[in-house]
Amino acid sequence: MATERTLSIIKPDATERNITGKIISKLEDAGLRVIAQKRVWWKKKDAKDFYEVHKDRPFFKDLVSYMTSGPIVIQVLEGEDAVATNRKVMGATSPVDAEEGTIRKEFGVNIERNSVHGSDSVENAKKEIDMCFAKKEIVG
Repeated sequence: MATERTLSIIKPDATERNITGKIISKLEDAGLRVIAQKRVWWKKKDAKDFYEVHKDRPFFKDLVSYMTSGPIVIQVLEGEDAVATNRKVMGATSPVDAEEGTIRKEFGVNIERNSVHGSDSVENAKKEIDMCFAKKEIVG
């Protein structure tokens, strides 16, 4: 097991329902440490840049619209196998398919409004963290 960093985003549906603390508690209970955090409201360009990998997918426009519909909480999480740990705690993309006790099962509304995003690999985590945080904002 290796200590890793991963990016976590608490999405607009969760900030709107004021459940960011509950989500962060689940992440911390799983052994992840928040080493950077900020609440922002993305402009369209921010969301388009972040989700550029999906630009040719049919859901891209709706995803950008949703991710700019309200504030989000962006975090850098650190811990043993942080990417895999975060993904396990988040649960399957669709709340219907997510396991009991996961963030998406407990708080997700539907496949789009599923409350959280997490990096899918160590390589993508580094890219996403670099997009969202300056080095001086990460206190680990």
